[in-house]
Amino acid sequence: MIADEPSAMDGLADVYIALGSNLDNPQAHLESALSEIEKTPGIAQVRSSRFYRTTPVGGPPGQADYINAAARMKTNISPELLLKTLQEIEQAHGRVRHVRWGARTLDLDILLYGQRVIDDVDLIIPHPRMHERAFVLIPLLDIAPGDLDIPGKGLLNALVAGISRNGVSEI
Repeated sequence: MIADEPSAMDGLADVYIALGSNLDNPQAHLESALSEIEKTPGIAQVRSSRFYRTTPVGGPPGQADYINAAARMKTNISPELLLKTLQEIEQAHGRVRHVRWGARTLDLDILLYGQRVIDDVDLIIPHPRMHERAFVLIPLLDIAPGDLDIPGKGLLNALVAGISRNGVSEI
C-alpha cells in the first residue's frame, strides 16, 4: 500500500526523530534523509524543524559543528522496523560506527514513539539523553507542542527552559 493512502495508515503513532550530520555537506544529508523518510511506505505527514548549527557534544575533540534537526511523522511501522529503516538510510549515506559520538555523515535517532516506553538492547524510547541535549530539544520544540510529555522526563517546554542554548544557532 502507498503510505499516504488513508487505509494504509490505520493505527497511527506520532513519532519524533532527531537528525544530525557533520561530514560531507551535512545539510544535504539531512535534506536527502528527510526525502527518503517521506517516501517510506507506512510513513506519512513528515514535518521537519528548522536546521540548527550546533557545537559537538562528547566524542573526540576537533570535530566540525553539526547540523541538527528534528522531524515529526505519523506511522504504522513498528518501532523496531522503523529503527531498521532509519539505520538503512544512515548506511546509504555512508554512516560508519567506529568511534562513539564521533563525526558522522548521518545520524537518525528515534526520540519518541507515541507515549511508548521501550528499553531493549537495540532500542530505547524515549531516547535516553534527549532531555539533556539542546541540539535535540530546540529543534523538537519547532515541530512539537510545548506541552508534549516526554515519558519519565517532563514537558518539552519545561525541559527547553532548563537548558542552555549556547552552541545552538538557527541556520
